[in-house]
Amino acid sequence: MGRIRSKVDDLVEEDPSMVDALESILDVQSANGDGEVEWGDVRDDLSSGQWGRLIEKGVLVDGETGFRLADQDDVEAALEERNGSTVSTSTTTDEDEDDEESGGWRTIDKLAALGAFGMILGYSIPVVKNAVGGTVDLVFGPIESALPFYLVIMLAALLTGALSTIAQSQMMDQSKMTQSQEKAQELKERRERAKERGDDEELKRIQEEQMAMMSDQMGVMAENFRPTVWIMLVTIPIFLWIYWQIGNFEQVPTMVMPIYGEVDWNSSAALWFPAWVFWYILNSIAFSNMVRKAIGFQMSPS
Repeated sequence: MGRIRSKVDDLVEEDPSMVDALESILDVQSANGDGEVEWGDVRDDLSSGQWGRLIEKGVLVDGETGFRLADQDDVEAALEERNGSTVSTSTTTDEDEDDEESGGWRTIDKLAALGAFGMILGYSIPVVKNAVGGTVDLVFGPIESALPFYLVIMLAALLTGALSTIAQSQMMDQSKMTQSQEKAQELKERRERAKERGDDEELKRIQEEQMAMMSDQMGVMAENFRPTVWIMLVTIPIFLWIYWQIGNFEQVPTMVMPIYGEVDWNSSAALWFPAWVFWYILNSIAFSNMVRKAIGFQMSPS
């Protein structure tokens, strides 16, 4: 097996849509008299991330005025071998393709976002606050009766911190973030080299790729925001319950906090936050970091 063919196989294993991307490049390269292709020729058929990966892997190499496939025969042989799976992929329904998109927003995600933002109204609308608080109290009420209130908040922070981390680890596409960072670094290095040799044509191509990459990055950001709405769907009701519970106390509980001394839960502890919000955030950050380390999850790609 040729070196380029092996690289094509690896790229297709990582991203099956590379088959269509390479076929588009082959079509354009065959149509052009000089056998070369530029980013502007194929930007409608493949993403800047795919274009960058092909250059990074050496499947696309510099030509006289643009880029060319390093070994067209190897690429064609690899695609021919993959043709069966490519045909199968092309016959899937639009609904199946949507389900296969990693991190893609689905109807249920949009409904979750609508529900989460709807419950935010509970902070200013008593009817919503009482409805949400009373419902959550069915679960947390018995716990609050048995434990000191500061421990109840700690348990709530542990629950939301753990669920938040698990949702992020399962729903955030770290590979796309990594590819985006690698592509940005590769473009930066190419730009510096092009400036050194005064290659205006290369600088123009790089600028076009950067513009296209910005669009891809916005898409990745939108996809990776998806777990946030599910986190809010859990966090906001618990926050509302604490807010609702403190409002129902005949006498607001107190707690001795480091530096601040004895404070009641409604008094300002730091940055004008009520003490209970400060205590919740402090515990949530601590527990979230513990869960991340336990499952080996990193928020930012390495």
